[in-house]
Amino acid sequence: MLKHSMKKLFSLGLFVALSINILIASELNNSNFVTIGADKDAHDCIGSAGFTWCAKMKFCERPWELAEKKKFENTKVAFDNFCENKK
Repeated sequence: MLKHSMKKLFSLGLFVALSINILIASELNNSNFVTIGADKDAHDCIGSAGFTWCAKMKFCERPWELAEKKKFENTKVAFDNFCENKK
């Protein structure tokens, strides 16, 4: 009898777990989630990854990395001046 009760309890637990997973999955499919890295700008730079267009380099750059590499101040103004980005 105990073995039969354990099987029923296990089956019920499994059913509840699967039901919850199905509900969560359907809710995720109906949501308006933004995929990380899908925020490309006009130059295909991924802003959420820290990339910004640099006209001078003709490449998407991370401003803080470029500032360190090219030895200029790590500010937006200095980045735009170095990259010759139009405002």
